[in-house]
Amino acid sequence: GIAFTTFAKNWSMSKFQKKTSNRNNHSKAGGKSTPFKKRISKNPKNKTVKKGMRLNQFIAHAGICSRREADQFIVAGLVSINDGVVTEMGYRVKPSDTVKFNNELIKSEKKKYLLLNKPKGYICTLEDPKNRKTVMDLVSGACKERLYPVGRLHRQSTGLLLFTNDGEIVKKLTNPKHGVKKIYHVLLDKNLKSVDLKKIVEGVTLEEGTAYVEAATYIKNAPKREVGIEIHRGKNSTVRRIFEHLGYNVLRLDRVYFAGLTKKDIPRGRHRFLSEQEVAMLKMV
Repeated sequence: GIAFTTFAKNWSMSKFQKKTSNRNNHSKAGGKSTPFKKRISKNPKNKTVKKGMRLNQFIAHAGICSRREADQFIVAGLVSINDGVVTEMGYRVKPSDTVKFNNELIKSEKKKYLLLNKPKGYICTLEDPKNRKTVMDLVSGACKERLYPVGRLHRQSTGLLLFTNDGEIVKKLTNPKHGVKKIYHVLLDKNLKSVDLKKIVEGVTLEEGTAYVEAATYIKNAPKREVGIEIHRGKNSTVRRIFEHLGYNVLRLDRVYFAGLTKKDIPRGRHRFLSEQEVAMLKMV
């Protein structure tokens, strides 16, 4: 099994009692491994390198949206190149091209990456029709670039939330196939039974199917209603719904780790920009 993974510098592993999970230890019995040379030989030796950047990638790099959303805008006829509407998905933008979105010239924005320690009571949306507080209220004056939250946190959840105008990073970090690591510190309304902790480790059946976590542990030197959860894949509020399914109410859910980033030196409700090293780390996910 795999032990509950280590928190970063400001979140010591000593706070947790190790609880192993059998889920990640399953081997593909009977499968035949492919020799390394055979695998790489499938790539063509004389592959032609296409010049220019794909149009949807160009739009995403400008911080307007993700590549998938850009595809939709292209098909809708909202993108023009050299004053002509282009609906061709595979078009490659050349340095001499003038690209417009919704009749406005696309200028390549400087990429920004901001990490917020979200407090309770803020919704993860750009605008709210009910005029409730949103996370954008907390970061609106941080820079001139338009930033977007990467994924979501429940209104009553706290902790790490990343913002950026880098559409490629947004796509990478929110795509389940990349299995971005997230760690939560959960406070329940009552002690978590050991039998229920085992159920969480083995997988809990929710509406959309079985929800798996990478690891689950009691917090060391704390009541058994405090639990650490590591999860790599999951839909909206998966951690909350796991506990609710088992008959527990979540009093506090704090994301303390996200894709290698921690809350170190970020007080609740405050934010900071990522270092170059942290940005490079995200791009390697």
